[in-house]
Amino acid sequence: MRTVLGRLAAHPVVLATLVVGLVGGVLEVAGLSGAARLVVSAFALVVAGLQAREMVADLRAGRYGVDLLAVTAIVSTVAVGEYWAALVVCLMLSGGEALEEYAAGRARRELTGLLQNAPRTAHRKDADGTVTQVDVDDVHVGDLLVVRPFEVVPVDGVLESDRATLDESSLTGESLPVDHVRGDVLLSGAVNGAEALDLRAAALAADSQYQRIVALVREAQDSKAPFVRLADRVAVPFTLGALGLAVAAWLVSGDPARIAEVLVVATPCPLIIAAPVAFLGGMSRAARAGVIVKSSGTLEQLARARTAAFDKTGTLTFGQPRVTDVHADGVAPDDLLLLAAAVEQYSSHPLAQAVVARARATGRPVPAADDVAEVPAHGVQGTVEGRVVVVGSARFVARETGTTPREPGTGTGVHVAVDGRPAGHLTLADELRPEAARTLAVLHRAGVRTTMVLTGDSEPVARRIAAEAGVDDVRAALLPQDKVEAIRTAPRRPVLMVGDGVNDAPVLAAADVGIAMGARGSSAASESADVVVMVDDLSRVARAVLVGQRTLRVAWQSIGIGLVMSVALMLVAAAGGLPALAGAWLQELVDLATILWALLAVRPSRAERTAVMGAGTPPVPPREDVRVRSGV
Repeated sequence: MRTVLGRLAAHPVVLATLVVGLVGGVLEVAGLSGAARLVVSAFALVVAGLQAREMVADLRAGRYGVDLLAVTAIVSTVAVGEYWAALVVCLMLSGGEALEEYAAGRARRELTGLLQNAPRTAHRKDADGTVTQVDVDDVHVGDLLVVRPFEVVPVDGVLESDRATLDESSLTGESLPVDHVRGDVLLSGAVNGAEALDLRAAALAADSQYQRIVALVREAQDSKAPFVRLADRVAVPFTLGALGLAVAAWLVSGDPARIAEVLVVATPCPLIIAAPVAFLGGMSRAARAGVIVKSSGTLEQLARARTAAFDKTGTLTFGQPRVTDVHADGVAPDDLLLLAAAVEQYSSHPLAQAVVARARATGRPVPAADDVAEVPAHGVQGTVEGRVVVVGSARFVARETGTTPREPGTGTGVHVAVDGRPAGHLTLADELRPEAARTLAVLHRAGVRTTMVLTGDSEPVARRIAAEAGVDDVRAALLPQDKVEAIRTAPRRPVLMVGDGVNDAPVLAAADVGIAMGARGSSAASESADVVVMVDDLSRVARAVLVGQRTLRVAWQSIGIGLVMSVALMLVAAAGGLPALAGAWLQELVDLATILWALLAVRPSRAERTAVMGAGTPPVPPREDVRVRSGV
């Protein structure tokens, strides 16, 4: 009861309408019909006056007013003595605003949840072991923090405990707990499990992952879609048509009450309410999937996308080298890998780290090495279990052995020599993400006609990635300005651009929709993009497009339902078959139906469910007809 009263108090016009209705009803029962008519009619005209003032303000601001029908309906019903119908129209208008607010709250529930869960305090452990609660903004880089069981990680940091299990669903949409070990990076906003953990702060609160999400959400909540303005324009011919029908019904029948009866069921609330609710629902749906859409207008652009362009490194690929093949000569492949890792584990080179990671993945221990010496930019050598091992470039191994080793066909080769003789090589490459080919296939089925790769990498590498992913067009050896030009001259629009690095910021801003892979990408890319994917999963790009299409479809369906139902009621009223009071109540049901339908945007479409499960998405074979260009 208290909740209901609180909601009514938040909408005083609704409360006043109910009070006036109660007073008018009491007067009618007491036999004072004249007094009831006076009270109800006066109140209805006051509401009409307030609505007219808002309408004029909208017109002066350059916005098309869609409240003319509502004002005309109230005035006409009062003029012909249908004052109770006028009161129902007042309730419909004020109640429609309340319903819109409730529906919008339902639709943005996921967005609001992110804001409510933002960490506000942290527990800092001093040098003497004392734990003190501090404001999250007072945490400095390097502070040792204690995150208690089921608390939110306050800032980005490095795990100091041996292991931890966290719920990262608010960041990534992943419903299962995620296990971490000492040295892993933990992101703010994740929820700790049942055991306390120690965390070394690696970023200030303002620079941490969750605060970035909060900033994006706040930006998203205050937007208004161009499609909503389109709905406003649709209401103008609807208004003129309704007025014309009302006048025609009056002239044909000779009964001025027909004007009121037609206009009562012609109020354009479905147009005012349906589109904003649908777009808020779509943004909420995207947030639940780990995708922050900064503006609701971006959803319309996503839905209409005809070209999708991708950066290569870190977007279509993992962005870091991995051992893809081991070519051994006179030794077992795993033995060669372990010998190479034994000396590479003492090097800080990224390729060395990739070799060691692959060796540890075999499950066998990496042996120790003695007398290790590294020659910068060439390679490293050492003694492993009495054998001299040399690992590095082909030139380095040739110099140490006097024999030129065989180069790999594709990728980068790390050559290995044992006891003065070439023993094989390891092939390293930046591998295609496993979900990349499926993502492009889903985009093609969703209506994207052209897919492109824009990369500064060499043409052979770009061609290999394009063939594996199923890309239509490849532009290689590009500078950032070349990427921008490629986007601006793309013939099929709107154009999506997906990237993750600082050098992608200009092209993300130039695209019709810039999508930043924000899980590991730069803040510059995220800030210049229209959409930020908060989880390191390329398939969320396709899901964002599908959410946009679902949102646009539901918004149009909601408007269509409202218009069809209103026109049908108008025709019945014009024929004299619908009294004004009954029409007013039926129009309220029309509003409710459109709002409920618009809320369907929160639910995933069948295409999105199929894309998530990977069902029905055949693997894409390598393409032989890829167009490759160097430069623009």
